[in-house]
Amino acid sequence: MFGVSRAPIREALSVLSASGLIESRQGGGSYVKRVNLVGMLDPMTFEMVEADQVLELIEMRIIIESQAASLAALRRTDEELIEIKESLEAFKKTVHNSEEIGHEADYRFHHDIVKAAHNSFLLHAVEDLGHLYRKALAYSLNKSQKENRKQTDADHERIFEAIKNGEPEEAAEAVRDHLEHVRQKVMVSQ
Repeated sequence: MFGVSRAPIREALSVLSASGLIESRQGGGSYVKRVNLVGMLDPMTFEMVEADQVLELIEMRIIIESQAASLAALRRTDEELIEIKESLEAFKKTVHNSEEIGHEADYRFHHDIVKAAHNSFLLHAVEDLGHLYRKALAYSLNKSQKENRKQTDADHERIFEAIKNGEPEEAAEAVRDHLEHVRQKVMVSQ
C-alpha cells in the first residue's frame, strides 16, 4: 500500500517486538501490546536506575526547586497553598504505609510548589522531566528506610511552613537541605 518492501517492515516489527511494544504471533500477525504502568513500577525497574544519574538530577532539582520555592513563598495564592498542603498530607499518609512508595505524592508536592512560583518556564521544565523525577523519587524512596521517609516528611513540612509564612530565603534553604538529605540517601544506597 505504501510502496515499502517487506524487509524494512520486518525489521521495524522486530525492533518494536524487542522493545515490548508489540507481540508477533506466528501465522497471526503483529499486535500492539497493552501497556501496564503498574508493571513499569516493578522493583526491578528501580534497581536498573543508575545512582549517578539520580545524583545529577538532584543537582538540577536543587537549582530549580530552591528558586521555585523562593518564588512560591512570594507569589502563591491561597488556593495554591491549599493544594501544596493537600500534597503534603498525601505524602504523610505514605510514610507509615510500607505497601506504598509515596513517589507520586512526593512528586505532586514538589510540582505544586513549582506551579505556585508562577513561572511557566520552570513549570514546563519540571513537567517535561516529570517521568525522570518520578523515577528518581521512586528510586530514593524505595531505597530508604522508614526513618529516612520520616526525614523527608519533616523536610516537606519545613518547606511548606516557609512558603505559607512568605519566607523566600527560608523556603529556598529548606529545599536545598531537603534535597541534600535525598542526595545523601542515594549515595549511601550505592
